[in-house]
Amino acid sequence: MDSRFTIAGRELAGLRAEKTILLAIGIQLFIAAFSSFLVVGLVSMYDPSGLDGAEIEIAGAGDAVADLERAADSVPGARVTRYEDTAAAREAFQNHAADAVVIATATDDGGVSTVVTVPDSNVETTVIVVQLQEVLQVYESNERDARSGSLAEPPLPLPERTGSSPYFTFTYTVLIPLLVFLPVFISGSITVDSITEEIDRGTLELLRVAPVTLTDIVDGKALAAVAIAPIQALCWLLLLEVNGTPVSNIGPILALMTALTVVVVGVAVAIALVAPDRRAAQLLYSIAVLALFGGATAMAGGPTNAVARLAIDSADLTTYLTVAVYAVLALVTSLGVRGFLSRIDIDAIR
Repeated sequence: MDSRFTIAGRELAGLRAEKTILLAIGIQLFIAAFSSFLVVGLVSMYDPSGLDGAEIEIAGAGDAVADLERAADSVPGARVTRYEDTAAAREAFQNHAADAVVIATATDDGGVSTVVTVPDSNVETTVIVVQLQEVLQVYESNERDARSGSLAEPPLPLPERTGSSPYFTFTYTVLIPLLVFLPVFISGSITVDSITEEIDRGTLELLRVAPVTLTDIVDGKALAAVAIAPIQALCWLLLLEVNGTPVSNIGPILALMTALTVVVVGVAVAIALVAPDRRAAQLLYSIAVLALFGGATAMAGGPTNAVARLAIDSADLTTYLTVAVYAVLALVTSLGVRGFLSRIDIDAIR
């Protein structure tokens, strides 16, 4: 075991030269350390509906604009100013007196046609579109209610809004799983690079001069790669706590991600030994990880769902069974890789 720890220590010391890995860790550190600030901007991309309530001025025109005004009165921050015709409304928009233009016109078949104009892509466009969408949804709902009496059958009721916060949803279903699982992928990439570089430089054969086997060498490298993942994840979760984002069940979360790290590192070891060319190995590793993680995420009890439920303290028996299943899978992967190593002829690896 001493030789394996020595090799692991050598690997950890060599990580300081891996600028790409250090950059990736630095980005995660920045996200975790300033999550309370970043989450506002990130939520606007994840779920723009979280921007409801921003104040916008709408230039309205057309013979159905009165109903649009009533709809805007129900949306906080939205206000419609009526203009005599389309040209006047568009002129107000061009002169920056209005944030958007809506031309609402009654059609011959009894419907209402709306033509919406918003600014070309800029910082405010997303906010304006979100607010306009809210106004038009209220407009549609009002028209639906007003015309329901003339229908032979009553329309199906619209589902009630849940009222859940997009910030809460984003933090626990996107941000926390992202910070937890990125170290897993980094560890696998480190393993691929480490083994392929040893083979490419011929230093793997030099390591065999010492009283160690190929299994000892790979165990040491894998140990270093696996060890740094839960340390990173623990740092990120503690930083989230400091930023006011409570995370429950940190122990089970780290157990799950460590088990997944063992699986990913095991896959990385096998790929690096089968395809010792660094570029080919990294490509195969990326494809394999995308396939494995994509398949796991598609499942109802996937790792991202398990982490989210553990983080908000709503885990049930199925969630803890998921952690146990990945722990067993990690053990099977470890034993499988060791069996694979025992059958490899290191002299044939080039």
